[in-house]
Amino acid sequence: MGLNSTPSSERIHIGFFGIRNAGKSSLVNRITNQDVSVVSDVKGTTTDSIRKSMELLPLGAVEIIDTPGIDDEGELGEKRIKSAKKILNLCDIAVLVTAAGRELNAAEKELISVFREKDIPYLIANNKADLISGYNNDDINIFVSAKDNFGIEELKVAISKVFGSRKKEIKLVGDFIKENDVVILVTPIDESAPKGRMILPQQQAIRDIIDAGGVSVVVQPEQLNETLKKIKPALVITDSQVFKKVMKIVDESIPLTSFSILLARYKGFLETALRGVKQLDNLSSGAKILISEGCTHHRQCNDIGTVKLPKWLEEYTKKNFQFEFSSGHGFPEDLSGYDLVLHCGGCMLGDKEMLSRMNKANEQNIPFTNYGTVIAYINGILDRSTEIITK
Repeated sequence: MGLNSTPSSERIHIGFFGIRNAGKSSLVNRITNQDVSVVSDVKGTTTDSIRKSMELLPLGAVEIIDTPGIDDEGELGEKRIKSAKKILNLCDIAVLVTAAGRELNAAEKELISVFREKDIPYLIANNKADLISGYNNDDINIFVSAKDNFGIEELKVAISKVFGSRKKEIKLVGDFIKENDVVILVTPIDESAPKGRMILPQQQAIRDIIDAGGVSVVVQPEQLNETLKKIKPALVITDSQVFKKVMKIVDESIPLTSFSILLARYKGFLETALRGVKQLDNLSSGAKILISEGCTHHRQCNDIGTVKLPKWLEEYTKKNFQFEFSSGHGFPEDLSGYDLVLHCGGCMLGDKEMLSRMNKANEQNIPFTNYGTVIAYINGILDRSTEIITK
């Protein structure tokens, strides 16, 4: 997967925070070497979060996020502050931009407390260093001048250093196979599939198999039976929507799982999903279920989230439920009105944002699971589909 095609979910998210007129936008423009953000001497120029994808060596593909000032005023200012703080739910690294030569104010100190609370590695970029003398960089404080383009490379190096120990080593599928193993990927092409493209988890699985020295064989469900007569794979990975059909074809001697279950492990919430799905049997008729997706694709008439899953859940439980839906970054802060959160695999969300959603549910004692786990569970195949992961 090339740098320019790296999806946002696989990038390292670096958020720039601070009070108004600290020079966040000017600094972002220097780091990206582009006029990404509008700059002005007028306080509050940045009104919405602005994102820029780029390469930051040695980290690789990153997404730089410029946020509104956290000391903005009035009703609109409160919304901007809320928007800025919401970005923290997806940040892998935070950079607090402040003015060199002065003490941090209350708003800035509060931000640092939030960084620590959320376990986000952070740096303090002491901007406008051209106006002072007698300073020294350390592990946290880096002195820069967006105006004079001073200290920018040092800040980039510091960002890479502060995040270096937190790089994710887990693979989507590569750590389950060895060189020359054959993996069959069952990828139905239906009305909800992007025209001319494979969905992201399928692309990621293929690349991961190649990187591990394995062989990927991509088939549609109708081709699986004939393919298995010719090849005995080390693993079969299927789209969750055809789990019921695929499980009847694949012999139990062959490991079988789904893209969604692998994604839950890859994103770090499989254990929570496995606990959450068991609460499905305890729901009463009339229970409220939030079905949430990380992407904002156009809903089709037979959409998995809004049509198929509600139908399957009610068929399995023989109960009627209330369903609500969210998509994109519109995940509710307050989950107290729900009895279950059912999430997609989260392929379009970064790990930090996905885990933030899981943690919100855990903190509010709301069961949290995902599409593939539920589909495997209601088809009686959950133990088999997670055996390769849990053994």
